[in-house]
Amino acid sequence: MSPQAPEPTYGTTAPVRVLTLVKGLDRGGAETLLLVGARHRDRAATTQRLAYLSRDHHQLVSELEAEGIPVSCVAPGSMLNPGWLLRLRRLMSDAEVVHSHSPVPAVTARLTALTLPRRRRPRLLTTEHNEWASHHPLTRLAERMTFRLDDAHLAVSEAVRSSLPASYRPSVEVLIAGVDIDSVRSQADRTGARAELGVTDGEVLVGTVANLRPHKGYPDLLRAARQVLETAPSVRFVAVGHGPSVDEITDLHRDLGLADRFTFLGHRRDAIRLMSGFDIFCLASHHEGLPVALMEALVLGIPVVTTRAGGIPELIDDGSQGRLVDIADVSALTNALLAEVNDHDARTHHSQHSAASGETLAIQRSVQRTEAIYAELTGRLR
Repeated sequence: MSPQAPEPTYGTTAPVRVLTLVKGLDRGGAETLLLVGARHRDRAATTQRLAYLSRDHHQLVSELEAEGIPVSCVAPGSMLNPGWLLRLRRLMSDAEVVHSHSPVPAVTARLTALTLPRRRRPRLLTTEHNEWASHHPLTRLAERMTFRLDDAHLAVSEAVRSSLPASYRPSVEVLIAGVDIDSVRSQADRTGARAELGVTDGEVLVGTVANLRPHKGYPDLLRAARQVLETAPSVRFVAVGHGPSVDEITDLHRDLGLADRFTFLGHRRDAIRLMSGFDIFCLASHHEGLPVALMEALVLGIPVVTTRAGGIPELIDDGSQGRLVDIADVSALTNALLAEVNDHDARTHHSQHSAASGETLAIQRSVQRTEAIYAELTGRLR
C-alpha cells in the first residue's frame, strides 16, 4: 500500500494536486481539449498529472509530457488484471481532486475512492462529454449507481446536461470548453491546403474532420455526397479522421462510386490547416456533445452544414453560420449542401457569422472556471 497523501492544505494558496483520468489518449475531441487546456493552465494554481486506462490509445502522451504533465497508463496489461486498480488507487491517494472525462474512468474513480480512508479521499469531478443515450446500457447503469458519489459535475453543452436523468441535472454545470483561437488562426493556410488537395479555383470543397465512428454519420454524408455530385459535379469532398468504422465506410464509398470526388485523408496532425481550405464544413453526426472541430471551423470563419445533434444548435443558428438539418435525413442534408454550394453570397454571409461566433470560444475561460472549481472543492484561497 502506498504512503498516505499529505493532508489537503485548505485555506491556503498552495497548488491543488489534480489527477486527470481518461480512458485513452488518441486524438479525439475530448483528448485534444485536455492538451490545449494543459497549455493554458495556471501552473501556480494546480500541479497536475494524468492517467489513462487503455494502453492501445496513446497518441497524445508525448505532447502532454512536453507540457509538463506526468502521464501514466494504469492498465499497461489487460484491464481484466485487477492490479491496475491498485495502481489507480495509489495515484488517487496522492491527489486532492480527481477529474474524470468519460463514464468508465468516472465510475472506476468513484468506487476506488471508497476504498481510501475518508480523510484521504480526493474530491471527485466528472465532465460529461457525450449525450447519455450514446453510452452502452451497462455504462448507464453503472453511472446511475455511482453518479452521486461525485462532488461536482460539468457538461460540455446544455444538450448533454439535458440528456442526463432529470434528478441529476440540477447538480451539473454547463461549461463550453472552447478552443485556442490564436493557435487555430495561426495554422490557417487556405491556398496551400487547396493546392495540396488539388482543388481548382472553380471547385467548391466540402470537408469534415471527424473520427470514423458510427455516431459520426458517415454513411449519411457519403450518400448525400453522391446526390450532390449528380447535380453539382464541380464539388469535391474530403474527410480527415480515422477510426474503427473504416472498413464499412470504405466499402460504401466504393459501392457509391465516389472515387476521388470524396477523398479520405486518414489521421492528419495538420487537420486545422487542411480545414482552412474548406468552403463548407459538414458534420452528419447522430450523437454529439459539442464537437471541437466545429468550434475550430467557426474560428476559421467556415460556413457550416450540420445536423442538430447534441449541442450543435447551441452554436449554430440555421441561416446564420450555415444550415441545420435533422439527424439521419439524407435528403435534407443533400438539399442543404446544394443550397450552400450554389449560393456564393450565402456562403459569404455565413462565413462572417461563423467568424463572429468563433470569437466567443476562447478556451481560457473554461480553463479558468475549471481551476476555480478545483479551488472551491479544496477550500483554497484565490
